[in-house]
Amino acid sequence: MSSAYPEIYLVRHGQTEWSLSGRHTGRTDIPLTAAGEEAARKVAARLPAIDFAAVWSSPSQRARNTCALAGFGDTVVIKDDLAEWDYGAYEGITTKDIQAQRPGWEIFRDGCPNGETAADVGARADRIIGQLREVNGNVLIFSSAHFLRVFAPRWIGLPPENGARLVLDTTSISTLGYDHDLSEPVIRRWNQI
Repeated sequence: MSSAYPEIYLVRHGQTEWSLSGRHTGRTDIPLTAAGEEAARKVAARLPAIDFAAVWSSPSQRARNTCALAGFGDTVVIKDDLAEWDYGAYEGITTKDIQAQRPGWEIFRDGCPNGETAADVGARADRIIGQLREVNGNVLIFSSAHFLRVFAPRWIGLPPENGARLVLDTTSISTLGYDHDLSEPVIRRWNQI
């Protein structure tokens, strides 16, 4: 279903060694695996044949390279606020290993020591949303899972913690937009692989 209103296409970066193993990858700049590169090359064919008024990416090489391999590297603008959640002391550690030391830990509720909380990531998402509302047209965004999982609830006016109920696979495509008018932001499609 197409919309008369602008749509925001969200692409999670391709597979990395750490995304494959479940290690939290915030600010560590991990490259794509060969499988991640191959999947990134297929992203453009999975997008609708529309013009994008803007293409934005996280500063991470995994997001930028996914963008470039998808064919949008020449037009991309890097936005620091699209960076993945800063996991602080939990960088490079799996949820299972964190919970072995801190039973019941949940990132969206508890945040990360020496890193960000859901509210911190939500504030960055809100700044991006403010910029999106100024763009007259469709926008394509390349970023990481936890950031995008906070971004979508903020788009529709929900608390950032609601991202705990959303999942994103590598190189998935999701679409945000509007329903009846620009005052009704919606999630139109989610985690399409």
